[in-house]
Amino acid sequence: MTNPTQTTLADLGWTNFYQSQVDIDEVTTTTPARVRGVHRTQISVITTDGTTDLTLDPGMSTAEIAIGDWVLCDPKSALMIRRLDRISTLQRGSDYQHGERQLIAANIDTLFITTSCNADFNVARLERYLALAYDADVTPVILLTKADQTDDQQHYIDQAQALGPDLAVVAVDARDVTETTKLTPWTGKGQTVALAGSSGVGKTTLTNALTGENGATQGIREDDARGRHTTTGRSLHHLPSGGWLIDTPGMRGLGVADVVAGINEVFSEISSLEHQCRFRDCKHDGEPGCAVTAAIAAGDVTPDRLKRFQKLRREDAIATETTAQARIRNKKFTKVVKKAVKKKKR
Repeated sequence: MTNPTQTTLADLGWTNFYQSQVDIDEVTTTTPARVRGVHRTQISVITTDGTTDLTLDPGMSTAEIAIGDWVLCDPKSALMIRRLDRISTLQRGSDYQHGERQLIAANIDTLFITTSCNADFNVARLERYLALAYDADVTPVILLTKADQTDDQQHYIDQAQALGPDLAVVAVDARDVTETTKLTPWTGKGQTVALAGSSGVGKTTLTNALTGENGATQGIREDDARGRHTTTGRSLHHLPSGGWLIDTPGMRGLGVADVVAGINEVFSEISSLEHQCRFRDCKHDGEPGCAVTAAIAAGDVTPDRLKRFQKLRREDAIATETTAQARIRNKKFTKVVKKAVKKKKR
């Protein structure tokens, strides 16, 4: 292990929540460690003595470990003993299999949702990130990068702020190191933030500014403002302000699965009205006594927000259904198609 400057467990983000999970006999036989890298057969961790690599028992899989996790290890054998329960788990739905979710980060306090003040800015994508954050009980903060490259910075700020009255929205020039002081409320000693967003929005530049490191950056395509992947793996960085930063690769596909509570919170102006509808299974599509339709007529809810809300709800339901439920749904759809075909032939 190597540790140029001695750190404490509190410096690493250790709290009573994790301490309460350590058995009496484990206090003297194991060492708490925080995961800073996940590889195919090993994990890289940091302890109060420095950094090291750990192997897992044959029955364990690194797929079950996320950056930011706390584990107990045997420092002599460099073996991971077990993973401690998480205070938060940030994960996204898989695009390929029902019910499968991909770990993004663990034990984070804040999610920096990063987008730029150009063609990359996408309200629907921001809503997806917000749903994941709220579902994980993590505080979201929207970071608007490249704010110096637009003549209408306030236009982007207003659109982001409209997604929640209490939502923190910060415009930054990631190339200016002094701009990082705007983020100090979330990057203090022991605090952990995760940085997420699509490629090309300046995450690596922002990481460099926050950490003082010098990771490579790449440009964006001028036609659509989309970037090339610079960060290819998740990693844990120590911040001069005392906090910890988890950088993540750009994610263009951001599926939702089993995050209905998060979706409801993002669209609280809609979800809070649903119980007032006359029918419990109201589709908010012209049914009598629909509170949501009435809110749209009154200008309290926009039709576009309702469409995006319903789209995420449908996607979440499909992604979290069981194999048996999926089979039943597909059979029903097939029957509808067959009936339509027969009717057309008559």
